[in-house]
Amino acid sequence: MTTHVLSLLVEDKPGLLTRVAGLFARRGFNIESLAVGHSEIEGLSRITVVVDVDSLPLEQVTKQLNKLVNVIKIVELEPGQSVQREHMLIKVRVDNSTRSQVIEAVSLFRARVIDVVTDALVIEVTGDSGKIQAFLRVLEPYGIKEIAQSGLLAIGRGSKSITERVFKN
Repeated sequence: MTTHVLSLLVEDKPGLLTRVAGLFARRGFNIESLAVGHSEIEGLSRITVVVDVDSLPLEQVTKQLNKLVNVIKIVELEPGQSVQREHMLIKVRVDNSTRSQVIEAVSLFRARVIDVVTDALVIEVTGDSGKIQAFLRVLEPYGIKEIAQSGLLAIGRGSKSITERVFKN
């Protein structure tokens, strides 16, 4: 099995996300990451789905997704042809002796401290999954208290956009 990143341009309608996720569930595919937000066109949203699946069953799912009335366009984003980022908030245990070490790690990974209390820091980090995982490994010895992570966000490289292919401006 291989990891695939799909970008779906969809009409912003209630229940559509449930129907999209349901198609993957009915096929027995686990969605590893899911991010949804408004697109640059009013009334349309972009769904970024990361799924670990063989190519042929994925093709069957994308054909079924294309049959949904509210799905406008589906594009598979290859890692070399797209920009892919994750966003994470991490609460790390600190004390007077470890605070400066954690802040140094934050600086090295180009992350940001966004909340400080006497016994913990909340850190924001953005990057590809390799960077995120490496940062977590560095923070692990200090004691990770809590993690909140967004789904993968991805967009194609270059000047063309998914909406240009659908709506000729």
